[in-house]
Amino acid sequence: MNISESKRLFAHAQKFIPGGVNSPVRAFRAVGGEPLFIKRADGAFLFDENDNPFIELINSWGPMILGHNHPMIREAVIQAMHEGTSFGAPTAREVEIAELITQMVPSVEKVRMVNSGTEATMSAIRVARGYTGKDKIIKMIGHYHGHGDSFLIAAGSGAVTMGQPDSPGVTSGTAKDTLLAPYNNLEAIEELIRFNKDEIAALILEPVPGNMGLTIPMPGYLEGLREICNREGIVLIFDEVMTGFRLAPGGAQELYGVTPDMTTLGKIIGGGMPVGAYGGKKEIMDFVSPSGPVYQAGTLSGNPIAMAAGLAMLGYLHDHPETYGVLNQIGMKISEGIKKINLELGYDYTVNHLGSMYSLFFTTDPVIDFESAKTSDTALFGKYFQAMLHRGIYLAPSQFESLFLSTALTEELIDRILEAHRESMIEIHKI
Repeated sequence: MNISESKRLFAHAQKFIPGGVNSPVRAFRAVGGEPLFIKRADGAFLFDENDNPFIELINSWGPMILGHNHPMIREAVIQAMHEGTSFGAPTAREVEIAELITQMVPSVEKVRMVNSGTEATMSAIRVARGYTGKDKIIKMIGHYHGHGDSFLIAAGSGAVTMGQPDSPGVTSGTAKDTLLAPYNNLEAIEELIRFNKDEIAALILEPVPGNMGLTIPMPGYLEGLREICNREGIVLIFDEVMTGFRLAPGGAQELYGVTPDMTTLGKIIGGGMPVGAYGGKKEIMDFVSPSGPVYQAGTLSGNPIAMAAGLAMLGYLHDHPETYGVLNQIGMKISEGIKKINLELGYDYTVNHLGSMYSLFFTTDPVIDFESAKTSDTALFGKYFQAMLHRGIYLAPSQFESLFLSTALTEELIDRILEAHRESMIEIHKI
């Protein structure tokens, strides 16, 4: 496999781009080696600058449910581009996709388009604070809500200790308003509330986390959060940037039957184009300018190209609910196949799986939160990543990222993935 062009580009990129990449995980620091530079994608494949094909299991971190470069979405984008690329003014497509989102997502009565998942979560927190008149928020340790200052907070030493900035440039004043709790632990939430009574505006979480590897909510956990937030007057926000429209037409909230007050959404609603959205109850969303006093704006919000791609994607998912049966079957075949191979080889590593998302953790402990995820052998994962890459399978370059599957994965490709897994497991345990 010749990857010389990627190596040349990475060396050149480091002269002009911090670390040579425009998002940190792309640098391959967690798995060793240097990143591949991608030229094009089609179906289940990425092709690097040397035209090497890779079966890929990231799908642009979630949105490519139907695979890359799907003809329906591509055609929608091409048609929209004939009309112009940006207007900075309202369009009919914005109204159509907003109506479609409210039909599909249980919690969303009104929705505001933005340009990224980070924008969506930042805006949702601001609206929740404006609506409640309170300042503090609760987030879960290990959950990722984009790079907004309020979310880049590391845990303090306990429930009564404020969080600490997790990145230079985040002020201690910002950190004091962010409280952290472990996922799947209702007692920790109750304790935070006792020490911060009537000061908490919102509780935000990934209902099904994908940013510490895939982690599943324990029975009663989401329901318990809903009850607590109802009792305390706290705005419950589900960050469904990854899970929205992927786990079900209405996301994790539909799958689990728990309706938050607000929801944030991401790239899937643009068919992979740069887009995000936040929405929720009418009385909360009416606090957003120009209806209400909470300001948020964006020239590219509701961009016509992104809206065209999103309408094509969401319209298809709305009209073809059988897609989720196909996705779930693909996810089951791959995750169960990996478990079977591992056991045949004598390795009882943890595999978390839900629908079309899964994670292989190099630990024998159950993974239910960030602490248990950190028991994984990250060095061994790095070897596994490289072994799979050598066999033409492109995984997320971090132990702590979920994988995302698409309907483009055929039976033949699934067999190739599982055979590569078997060979890679044998290889890395011989080292």
